[in-house]
Amino acid sequence: MDVIQIQDAAIDEYMSTVLLTTMEDVNLLGVIIVNADSIAAPAMQTTWKILSYIGRKDIPVGLSSARGLNPFPWEYRSDCVKEGSIDVLKTIPDNPKWPPFPDGDKLLLDLLQQAKEPVTLLVTSPMTPLSNLLTAHPKLASKIEQVVWMGGAIKVNGNLDPATVPNPPWNNCAEWNAFWDPMSVDWVFRNTSFPLTVFPLDMTNQAAIKTSFLTSLANQSDDYKLSALAFQSYLLVSWETFYDMWDVVTTCYLTRPDLFKPPTRMSLTIDTEFDDHQGCISKARKGRQSDVIFNFSDDGTGFYDYVLEQFKR
Repeated sequence: MDVIQIQDAAIDEYMSTVLLTTMEDVNLLGVIIVNADSIAAPAMQTTWKILSYIGRKDIPVGLSSARGLNPFPWEYRSDCVKEGSIDVLKTIPDNPKWPPFPDGDKLLLDLLQQAKEPVTLLVTSPMTPLSNLLTAHPKLASKIEQVVWMGGAIKVNGNLDPATVPNPPWNNCAEWNAFWDPMSVDWVFRNTSFPLTVFPLDMTNQAAIKTSFLTSLANQSDDYKLSALAFQSYLLVSWETFYDMWDVVTTCYLTRPDLFKPPTRMSLTIDTEFDDHQGCISKARKGRQSDVIFNFSDDGTGFYDYVLEQFKR
């Protein structure tokens, strides 16, 4: 399976990238970084450090020029800076050729144009780079096998924090990857027909950074460098009660759909108005047909066991 990841350089997204490199059936063609839940320059350099640490500097990385309507709070965006200074990464030098950074939008365009077979897009960020690309090059939609997106909240509350987002535009139903640029989500919903699998907060809320998971990573850290990386990374945010493994759990679906109950087929729409529901995703009779993942197939044990096993490298 050829995969392109579009992500915005939060800690769990870095671990998602690492997880992709451990999957035998996945060929990671490239990583597109969105300046959303991150700060552009350290986001790129930290990505470089991680790929250097795991011995995968061959994976191309680019910085998208995509911009959103509702910026992430600075309190969240600085995690990429902290990540670059964890013990296993702090001695790895920055890429001396950056900046300027490789053009992520051109990278996405080139990878799709060069693809001999349709590829999977794993989008763990806002959809803006995808909507921008297909607006300019609509025929490239035929090169997309499927999109797996971490975004939205269907039957649960959103994750906008009233302590970091003023009211308005704060609301209790939007999820950040949708709220950052609701118009791009709406464009994809209205103008594409490739298979779309959605991992909303309904599902990702069940993927907490459990103490038992951190303990297992710590126990593996002396023997496995990926476990050391993951342990030190998640330790940075383990105290944040709202922080879940949103992106890693979504990534697992690519090769282990059996970890989840079968998807629910739903027609989805998103509110793009400047009202008290902006960015909220809901069911609609004539909405975008999507496969929505709501639950693990067990109590979540299989998910944590799988991730721990993959990080034994």
